[in-house]
Amino acid sequence: MTHDDRGFLHALIGDGTPLLIASALFLLGCGSFAIFQASTGQLLPHDTRYLGMNADQLCTYHGCRVLHFMIHDRISFGGVLIAIGVIYLWLAAFPLRKGETWAWWAIVASGLVGFVSFLSYFGFGYFDSWHGAATLTLLPIFIGGIVRTRELGTLIMPPQLIDFRSRAGLGRALLLLASGGIVVAGLVITTVGMTTVFVPQDLEYIGDTRSAIAVIHPHLLPLIAHDRAGFGGALASFGVAMFSSLRYGRASRALWQALAIAGTAGFGTAIGIHPVIGYLSLTHLGPAVLGLAVFAAGLGLAGSGTFFARP
Repeated sequence: MTHDDRGFLHALIGDGTPLLIASALFLLGCGSFAIFQASTGQLLPHDTRYLGMNADQLCTYHGCRVLHFMIHDRISFGGVLIAIGVIYLWLAAFPLRKGETWAWWAIVASGLVGFVSFLSYFGFGYFDSWHGAATLTLLPIFIGGIVRTRELGTLIMPPQLIDFRSRAGLGRALLLLASGGIVVAGLVITTVGMTTVFVPQDLEYIGDTRSAIAVIHPHLLPLIAHDRAGFGGALASFGVAMFSSLRYGRASRALWQALAIAGTAGFGTAIGIHPVIGYLSLTHLGPAVLGLAVFAAGLGLAGSGTFFARP
């Protein structure tokens, strides 16, 4: 490599934050594509090959509810990828660039949860080649950014004090509660995906038993399990990043706006797709709606007075 090549490479990756920003933009693109593709009502080409049937053929079973159930998982997954991308953009562009060590660890912890969750396919035996290709593309960019930005973290920030007597303190506490709930929900969904695949409300919506669904095609349950576990892992990854940002991040317009965009993408897709497909179980939707209420109340209280202030 020549001196000019090394100079160009250094200018390209800089202090490493451009690589992390590229990782965030990649996640935004993948999330947007997942939502768009699932919205068409079609399966991906490798899904069709794996199942031996296309979306129209699968739609003939159980009033198309098996297909609609898969679409609801994939749109929700896309929304969470966008949420992760948004929070990574904020972490890389603001606290990490300022040298706050916690931001580096937040990205590392969140990324570790996300990448490790990809290995959950061992629990159901379906290897998604497109998901694998995207992960292999993202991994070196992400790791490069992590390695390069390690030296940026020189400023040790104590956890933010929470004054429950103030609007801002109460709001931050509610947001921390919401982020903890997101992590738990993600871990539960991943576990369900790797074991039973469905919860009782899912089977009630589809209108049949797990065994009857498995009869449609031997590969159908592993494919659905993959979607479930992937969504759960992404959810947990986002929850970790959100919790860290609220525990250590300083109040700013940029933080509240990042959370508002991420929350809109995550909650909007996860909840909004349910009435579209007719999945309106109160016990199923209740926790997500409650989480949205806590999140919205927390953001409204915490961001009061700073949402439109300078970042």
